[in-house]
Amino acid sequence: MDKREDSLPPDDVLIDEDRETELDEDDRLKPEFVRDVIDLAESGEAEAARERIGRLHPADIADLFELARADERPMLAAVLGDLLSADVLAEMNDYVREELIDLLAPEQVAELASEMDTDDAVAIIEDMEADDQQAVLDAMEPEDRAAIEDALSFPEESAGRLMQRDLVAVPEHVTVGDVIDRLREDIDLTSDFWEIFVVDPMHKPVGTCQLSWILRTPRDIAISDVMKREQTLIPVDMDQEEVALRFQKYALISAAVVDRAGRLVGMITVDDVVHIIQEEAGEDILRLSGAGDGDINEPIAMTIRTRLSWLIVNLGTAMLAASVVGVFEGAIAQFALLAVLMPIVSGMGGNAGTQTLAVTVRAIATNQLTASNSLRMIFREFRIAVVNGLALGVLIGIGTALIFGNPLLGAVIAAAMLINNLVAGLAGILVPVTLDRFDVDPAVSSAVFVTTLTDVMGFFSFLGLAVLSGLTAMG
Repeated sequence: MDKREDSLPPDDVLIDEDRETELDEDDRLKPEFVRDVIDLAESGEAEAARERIGRLHPADIADLFELARADERPMLAAVLGDLLSADVLAEMNDYVREELIDLLAPEQVAELASEMDTDDAVAIIEDMEADDQQAVLDAMEPEDRAAIEDALSFPEESAGRLMQRDLVAVPEHVTVGDVIDRLREDIDLTSDFWEIFVVDPMHKPVGTCQLSWILRTPRDIAISDVMKREQTLIPVDMDQEEVALRFQKYALISAAVVDRAGRLVGMITVDDVVHIIQEEAGEDILRLSGAGDGDINEPIAMTIRTRLSWLIVNLGTAMLAASVVGVFEGAIAQFALLAVLMPIVSGMGGNAGTQTLAVTVRAIATNQLTASNSLRMIFREFRIAVVNGLALGVLIGIGTALIFGNPLLGAVIAAAMLINNLVAGLAGILVPVTLDRFDVDPAVSSAVFVTTLTDVMGFFSFLGLAVLSGLTAMG
């Protein structure tokens, strides 16, 4: 597929005086600029709107679409015309881009996709309805269509979907001079690359060579004498999250992607991985809260369905905790202060569990927590829970005894606080680790289990100790 060409300096980068007009100090489009452009478009002054938009970087044009209301976007697309380029689509929010794609004819989508890197084109086409997808593929040139169809054959969120097929590969017997001559003469080479892959006769990668090494090496030296043989190879079916971890761990700029036979089929570059790291990190945080994608451009019906399903689950766990309280209904009736203080125990336990859970899920996601150090991590969190439980227990115990003038009540709530903090600390690590062992995403399911455990144990420990200590008999 054709690569996007970047000129120096690029025509679509704002000059300094324009930046002061369109962008604020944080490089975000100013509200008044967005409103002015939309007002110009609505009043029929399309040429004036195009002139203002034409000074923006593609990423800022994409932001303009996202900041506009859904009912304003079709008009904005019509005004843009050819300014709605492949670069703009590649920078656009997924949901907004899907809305926009629906407005374009298959031939227009095919033309835009042909101007993109394969991975960006796949990101646009993969979410389309089957009929629309096929219509776009039929409108593409055979070579571009074959590349897209090959990418779509790989699992979603895999290296095969993420990789670019445009790369530079040379046989190991050529010289540095041969490589330089090819780079200068071959007009079909990809425009953006940092290293050259060296392959054997079976097209299997045997090494890599950075461009800086080639430029500093005499022409008659064999490329095999310059290349680095140690390299990180990415299997074509590797999950994108694991790909991102490898880039992070080994500080990679680009990496070769190989098929099951070990043949070079593509490359992944760091700019794609940065997006994946941001996406996966945000995804885990949102899953912990049950907020779905958390995208403000997500359709309202989809957001409601996602959030409501988790809220219903939480309602069920709340009923479970309430049933524990119901068991001690008589004790609460005899000593009303228990009803005032018991939410403190469960609430603090929930907070402590959430802290441990967040650390554990992140450690699992970044491969910091593995089978080899799980026990050490469990004992670490146990010690933290003991110290925090004791500190919080002493504080709440003394405070309760002084405020209510009841030392026994202070001792009971202090002991309950310690017990629930221990439960919270252990649950915060054991629940996600156990789920991960059974190949269940801990970011999705852990919070419900941990919250339920801390609520149930908070109420049960506090009310149970109150009954066992004879505190309720004082009511």
